[in-house]
Amino acid sequence: MRIDKFLWSIRFYKTRTVSTDEIKKNRVTIGGSVVKSSKEVKEGDVIQIRKNQIDYKIKVLQIPTGRMGAKLVPLHIKDITDKEQIELLKLRRESQNYYRGKGEGRPTKKDRRDIDDYSGNDIDPDFTDWDDFFGESDSEDKNED
Repeated sequence: MRIDKFLWSIRFYKTRTVSTDEIKKNRVTIGGSVVKSSKEVKEGDVIQIRKNQIDYKIKVLQIPTGRMGAKLVPLHIKDITDKEQIELLKLRRESQNYYRGKGEGRPTKKDRRDIDDYSGNDIDPDFTDWDDFFGESDSEDKNED
């Protein structure tokens, strides 16, 4: 079976086109050498795949006849990825959630109104006496002299 079809059939890539593109970008190797999409996969081959800045390693146990369900994938491949790479992936996933929680962000117009009501912003929108608003006026200071 061709390597692009194999990676698609074991559900490593969503489509065969994506699989082919990743192979063309030299992100897939067999036995340490870069391969083409037409490379035949055999049982016992160790495939190294660079995906999401992680180096995955899988060993081919059986050649599938076609695309299969996710539950059947462990019958055909064995994941031999280094533990450091898996820890790096977990660390990246956790750091992405650090910056912003789900549902947070810029408040909507309704949220803004609720915030203004809660904060007690009691300024009348028709209020135009800026001297009283910002403090005592200069004319009152002159009259005190």
